Amino acid sequence: MSHRDDPHADLREEVAKLCARFPGEYWRKLDEVRGYPTEFVNALTEAGYLAALIPEEYGGAGLGLSAAAAILEEVQRQGCNGAACHAQMYIMGTILRHGSDAQKAEYLPKIASGELRLQAFGVTEPTSGTDTTALRTTARREGDKYIVNGQKIWTSRAEHSDLMLLLARTTPREQVQKKTEGLSTFIVDMRTVLNKGLTIRPIRTMMNHNSCEVFFDNMEVPAENLVGEEGRGFRYILDGMNAERLLIASECIGDAKWFIEKAVGYAKERVLFNRPIGQNQGVQFPIAKAYAQMRAAEAIVHKGLEKFERGERPGEEANMGKMLAAEASWAAGEACVNTHGGFGFAEEYDIERKFRETRLYQVAPISTNLILSYLGEHVLGMPRSY
Repeated sequence: MSHRDDPHADLREEVAKLCARFPGEYWRKLDEVRGYPTEFVNALTEAGYLAALIPEEYGGAGLGLSAAAAILEEVQRQGCNGAACHAQMYIMGTILRHGSDAQKAEYLPKIASGELRLQAFGVTEPTSGTDTTALRTTARREGDKYIVNGQKIWTSRAEHSDLMLLLARTTPREQVQKKTEGLSTFIVDMRTVLNKGLTIRPIRTMMNHNSCEVFFDNMEVPAENLVGEEGRGFRYILDGMNAERLLIASECIGDAKWFIEKAVGYAKERVLFNRPIGQNQGVQFPIAKAYAQMRAAEAIVHKGLEKFERGERPGEEANMGKMLAAEASWAAGEACVNTHGGFGFAEEYDIERKFRETRLYQVAPISTNLILSYLGEHVLGMPRSY
């Protein structure tokens, strides 16, 4: 898309200027100590980018999902890492669509100003993985509060968030007609329950992703923190998942663009055997193919964003876009590493860091096999595979 045709061109330019303040050296130092990019997240917050989806009446920018996607894509394209804060974008939809007026008034202005961080999304569990309806965390109503017991895993940024959006079972699975029923969504103010029913344990991974395991031991959540109706939480979470997939697909497109630009630049300037290595088809073609993959994924993601903003359900585009964009970023990463040879493994080039970071999206936030199952059943009409 040319600058002239891109409705978010000015927004991308401003994000790029902000990202220039956080060069590769900043991210490498964080990587060494597994640190959280507090300064970067604060800068994005102060510039209003993390409040892009919050309506203006609550202090946000009131922009559509395509603007949020442009912000995150540009963050990745500039060599930064939006994973430190992207959840605030896609968790937002659940509260905006299903939260009460009181909840919106209580939380949204503080999230918009940066007083509160909404970064933690408590869904996945060690035993159930992506089989969300099999989760075992329970929330039992007692008077004006719920008592929560259980655990979650891969709850990224739990140590650096004030609020968590939590999915728990409020009606036992054997007492509901559909396994998707009986699950409820809660806003948990982690500041009030940390070490009083909530325990957070960091998990070291191959990339600096601030992932955690969280444990709930008779954790109390006020009944007023229930989002929407009890038992309908799975549906509320699904609304956010299409947004999540489109936004993460946009991040992958940004990664792919970073890898491609880096590979092309090096292929032009690196001379071996008296010729630039980019003249060799073995170097040139993988980069060109990754570019084609990226552009195809980009087109599907843009279609999904348009459908989302029209109020339509973009399940097909969100799932395909996430899968294809993740494959494109990985292909671009492979081409970039191979183009640079040994230098691709040197920390100072930032390629190995970005390579590790983008690998995550082959697996998260949804595995490729489940995307293919969705397409097979819901788009192509074949029998359910699981």
